[in-house]
Amino acid sequence: MSLIKSISGIRGTIGGRPGEGLSPLDVVKFTSAFATFLRNANPGRRLRLAVGRDARLSGAMVDRLVVATLQGMGVDVLESGLSTTPTTEMTVIDHHCDGGIIITASHNPKHWNALKLLNARGEFISDAEGKEVLRLAESDEVIFAEVDDLGQVTLLDDEIDRHIQRVLALDLVDVDAVRKAGFKVAVDAVNSTGGIAIPRLLRAMGVSDVVELNCDPTGHFAHNPEPIPQNLTDISRVVRENGCHLGIVVDPDVDRLALVCEDGQMFGEEYTLVSVADYVLQHTPGNTVSNLSSSRALRDVTSRYPGCSYAAAAVGEVNVTTLMRQTHAVIGGEGNGGVIYPALHYGRDALVGVALFLTLLAKKGMKVSDLRRTYPEYIISKNRKELTPDMDVDALLAKVANWYAGIPACEVSTIDGVKIDFPDGWVHLRKSNTEPIIRIYSEAATEARANELAQQVMQQI
Repeated sequence: MSLIKSISGIRGTIGGRPGEGLSPLDVVKFTSAFATFLRNANPGRRLRLAVGRDARLSGAMVDRLVVATLQGMGVDVLESGLSTTPTTEMTVIDHHCDGGIIITASHNPKHWNALKLLNARGEFISDAEGKEVLRLAESDEVIFAEVDDLGQVTLLDDEIDRHIQRVLALDLVDVDAVRKAGFKVAVDAVNSTGGIAIPRLLRAMGVSDVVELNCDPTGHFAHNPEPIPQNLTDISRVVRENGCHLGIVVDPDVDRLALVCEDGQMFGEEYTLVSVADYVLQHTPGNTVSNLSSSRALRDVTSRYPGCSYAAAAVGEVNVTTLMRQTHAVIGGEGNGGVIYPALHYGRDALVGVALFLTLLAKKGMKVSDLRRTYPEYIISKNRKELTPDMDVDALLAKVANWYAGIPACEVSTIDGVKIDFPDGWVHLRKSNTEPIIRIYSEAATEARANELAQQVMQQI
C-alpha cells in the first residue's frame, strides 16, 4: 500500500492499515488538518469549502468522509458530487469559498484516490502551506466543533453547466465558427466525469455528431487512465472507423487533454498546449510559461510573435501558475496536456483547451494532422537511473550541473533538479520523491538524438 504526501496533495491506495494507504482514518485526519489550517488563516470566520470528485470507485466513500469531517469542523460545504478538477476550482471562485477539496487521483489507476487541496483563489496550495497541513495532521491542534456549530451542506447540481457557460463566454471561443465547421468528434473519457463534461461542452459548441467512447461515469476505467499513446489504441481506431475530424481524450479528473488526428495518429499531448498557445498569441500577444520538462516547441512558437517571451517553471502546477502571475503570461501549462488560460482561471482545464483548439481548427480550415505539421517537431525520451542507498543524490546532481556549466554551448538550470540546454535539445534530471531513482527526460528533433543526449548525461552520472 502507498500513501504519498506532496505538493500535489495527499494521494494513496485504498485499503490496508491506517498510515500505509488512504484509509478512512487518513481521510479524516488530513481533511480536519486542512480545515484547521484554513481556520488558523481566517480567525473568527465561518469557513465555506467546495468539494467535488471524479468517478473512481472509491470516490463516493471518500466524499462522504470529507464532507462529514468538514461539517464536524464547523465548515459549511458546497457539495458538487461528480465534477472535474477545473470545475471544482471554478466553484471555489464563483461562490467565493475559502478553499476546496477535489477528490481525485488524477491519472492514477482505480485503486488510488487523493485529496487535492485548494486555496481561496481555486488554486493548489503552496509547498509551504502543504507542509503546514501535514504538521497539523500529526499534531494535537485539531479541534472539532460543538453541536450548535456544525457545518451545513448545500448540494450543487449545475456546476459543470456553469463552467461550460463560462468557457463559451470567452472572447477567443467562437461557437459560430465551430458550428459552421460541422465537426465530427470522438471522445474517450475513461468512464469518469469527462464523460459528462466533454460531450456536453461539444454539443453546446454546435458539435452535433459526437462519438462517445467510455463516457459512462462508472469509475470502471476501460484502460490505463493516463492519456498517453500506448493507452489510446481504441480511440485511434474509433476515429478512423467513424471518419471523425478529431479525437479527444481526457484523464479521470479532466485537467489533461490529449488529441487524436483524423488519421488515428496522436497529435501529441505536448502539442496540446503548443497549439492552443499559438491561437491565443495570434489574438492576445504576451508571455507564455510551461515547466522544465515540457517541450521546447512552446518556446519556439512563442518566439514567432514579436515582443513575446517564454519562461520555464519547476515541475508542478502551482509552480507554473506562480511564474505565470509573475510574468503576466497570457497562456501556460504543462506538456502533459494541461492548458492554463488565465482569462478563465489559473488551473489546468481540458474544457477550455477543447474550446480553444476547436476554434483554432475551425478558423484554420485544416485537417488536424496538417495543423500538427505547422509546429516544430520534437521527440521526448523518458529514462530513469536506479540509485543505491549510499548515493548522495543532491551532491551527484550538483556535480553534473557544474560539469555542464563549464561547457560554453550549454545552459544549466538548477531550479528543479538539473536541466541542461544543448543547442539542439535538452536533458532534465529530477530526483523522484517516491522511488530511489533519478528521472531523466530528454528532447531533440529526433528520437535517436534525444536518446543520445540522455545516454551522454547518464554516462556522466
